[in-house]
Amino acid sequence: MTTAHLGMPAFPAAAREAVRDGVLRANLRHATHTIRDKRARAVAELADWDRLRAAGAAVKDHTLRHLDRYLLRLEAAVTAAGGTVHWAVDADEANRIVTELVRATGEREVVKVKSMATQEIGLNEALEAAGITAYETDLAELIVQLGHDRPSHILVPAIHRNRAEIRDVFRAEMGRWGRPAPAGLGDDPRELAEAARLHLREKFLRAKVAVSGANFMVAETGTMVVLESEGNGRMCLTLPETLISVVGIEKVVPTFRDLEIFLQTLPRSSTAERMNPYTTMWTGLGPSRGADGDGPSAFHLVLLDNGRTDTLADETGRQALRCIRCSACLNVCPVYERAGGHAYGSVYPGPIGAVLSPQLRGTGSEIDASLPYASTLCGACYEVCPVAIDIPEILVHLRERVAQGGPVTRDGIRVRIRPAHGHTAERAAMRAARLLLDRPAALRAGERLLARARRLAPRRLPGPGRAWTDTRDLPDVPAESFRDWWTRERGTPQ
Repeated sequence: MTTAHLGMPAFPAAAREAVRDGVLRANLRHATHTIRDKRARAVAELADWDRLRAAGAAVKDHTLRHLDRYLLRLEAAVTAAGGTVHWAVDADEANRIVTELVRATGEREVVKVKSMATQEIGLNEALEAAGITAYETDLAELIVQLGHDRPSHILVPAIHRNRAEIRDVFRAEMGRWGRPAPAGLGDDPRELAEAARLHLREKFLRAKVAVSGANFMVAETGTMVVLESEGNGRMCLTLPETLISVVGIEKVVPTFRDLEIFLQTLPRSSTAERMNPYTTMWTGLGPSRGADGDGPSAFHLVLLDNGRTDTLADETGRQALRCIRCSACLNVCPVYERAGGHAYGSVYPGPIGAVLSPQLRGTGSEIDASLPYASTLCGACYEVCPVAIDIPEILVHLRERVAQGGPVTRDGIRVRIRPAHGHTAERAAMRAARLLLDRPAALRAGERLLARARRLAPRRLPGPGRAWTDTRDLPDVPAESFRDWWTRERGTPQ
C-alpha cells in the first residue's frame, strides 16, 4: 500500500495552515477559476456531452466488472507485440521491478513522462536509494522537482507556484541538475518555458531509459496511450532504448473504439481543449530500432494493483476507479480552492483524492481517516466529472466506514475494521437518533417540547459543537412542528 507523506497531520490541521497563506490562496483562486471557466465553454460546444459522459461511465463500469478478463487479454496482446508484462501487487514490488530493469541496462539515469502512478508508489525515491537519478520532463513536474516540492494538482502539479517563484527556483536549482538557467532569466512564461526546454534537451538526447505511465491501455491490441500537452512525453517515448511503463490496472479499456469517447471528454475536461495536442500511442516495440533507429528496443509494462483490487470489492467505492485523472473536480471544489493540494497528504488531491486515497491506503492513518470529511458535499465535483463518479455518495459511504467501522477488503482478505478514534460522540448521536426515529410517539413529544422551548435555544453550541457555530448560525427553531402544522391545516392524518 502507499503511505501518507511522512509526518502529515489530519486534513483539518493541514488545511488550517494552508488557508493562512495568502499567496497560495491567490495562486489557487486565479488558476482554478481560469481553468474551470475555459472548461465550461469547451464542454458547452458539444450537444451530446451528457451522452458521452454516460458512455464513458458505462465503458468503465463494464471493464471493472470484467477486469480479470481484460487484463489477461492485454497481457497477451502486449506480449505478442514484443513487450514484457510484469505484475506488481504493491508499491514495493513495483519499485523493485523497475529498479531491477534499469540496473539491467547498466544506466544510472532515467527520464520520466508525467505519471501519477509512479508518484503514488514513490518511484523517484526508490530509484534514488538505488543510485539511479530520475529526471522529470513535464514542465510542472520539473518545477516541483527542482523546488524540492510536492505536487498539489493532478493536471498542474505546480499550480501553487506563481511565475516569480518559478523563476527563482530555476535560477537557484537548474545548475545543480544539469544546464543552468540563462543569465538574467525573467518571469515571462515564454522565457521560463525556453529555459526548461534548453535544460531538458540534453537529458532527452543522453537518456537510454525512460519511465512513463499511461492514460489508457487497450486490451484488444495491447496499445498504450499517453496524452500530454508539451511534447516532452513523445521525446521520452521514442528516443530512449528502453521504455518502462508503470500503469494502474484500472486504466485498461476493452477496444480501440472505446478510446473515441475518452479522447473527446478528457481534453475538454482537463485542459479545455477540443483535441489533445500530443496523443502518443504505441503497441509493443513499435518500429524496429535496428531498421531506422526509431523507437525503443525493449518495452516493459508494469501493471500496478496497490489497493485497486481491494477498492474493486467495494460496491459503492469502486466507481472511483473510473477516474481518468482530468482534475475537473479539483477546479470546482471550494475546499480545494482554499486549502490547496498538499493538505490532502496524497499524490491524489481534491475530491477524487478524498475518496481514492482512503480506499487505496485504508483509513488507518490520521490523514486518511480525515479525508472523507474534506468536503462540503456540495456536489459540484459530480456535476463536472466526465465519467459521472458520484463523489459525494462515496464520501458519505467512507464517513460511515470511518465512524462506524465494519467489513472491508484488505490485501484481498475480508476483515472487519474498528471505528476510527475521535468519533465516539458522533456514534452516540446516531444511535440516539435511530432510537428516537424508531419511536413515532417519542419523536412527536420531542418536537413539541423543542417548539415550546425555542426561546431558550442557544446561538452557539458548547463543547465540540463550538467549532461548527464559530462559522455558522444555528437555524431558528420553528414555532410549531411540521406534524402540528399539518394537523392544523389538513386535519388529523388517518
